Amino acid sequence: MESYLVALLPIAAVWLAAGVIADGLPGLDRACALRRRAGWLLILTLTGLALTATVLAAGLVSAGDAPADRAAGALDLAGLPALVVAVCTVRRVRRLWAGAGAFATAPETPAPHGLRAAAAHPLIGLPLQVTGLLTVPAVIAASGDDRFATPGFTGPAITVGALIILVFGVRHALRHNRLAERARPAEPSSARAAASPLHV
Repeated sequence: MESYLVALLPIAAVWLAAGVIADGLPGLDRACALRRRAGWLLILTLTGLALTATVLAAGLVSAGDAPADRAAGALDLAGLPALVVAVCTVRRVRRLWAGAGAFATAPETPAPHGLRAAAAHPLIGLPLQVTGLLTVPAVIAASGDDRFATPGFTGPAITVGALIILVFGVRHALRHNRLAERARPAEPSSARAAASPLHV
């Protein structure tokens, strides 16, 4: 077992937990619960970013084949989606948390469809889930399993990972569109009547 596994395990655990919480956000129908989960998600996201940035920075300043270098190299794949999380997801989760707070004055206040649609936006859940998914190979490699280094395994593993990411993306997009449709205001009956042709 590699020594840098100690640094990778908490990072993977935080990102995977953030992905699970983000996936369940749109299913919450109470504003109080949505605000609470959005707060947890914001904390986990910032923690994951801080841990990932710390390991990557330690790899940059260390020389040779130190454990910090190997840990940073193992997180290379997760660096790009983590950057998307830092640029896009954090801002959206913070706005979601603040927006839910405006409706969470009573425990049983329903969460508006607009808030749930915002929670289902692909730029919230997808980058977190992709980052968590890409930390798994790093943890497996650090545990001493070198199957990802074999040519016969690498290709199918990349294909399966790409398919999983595609499924995640389609699922988030469909759910976001469905909730966004519900959040649209109903068309007034007078407008519908005016738009309909007159029958004589």
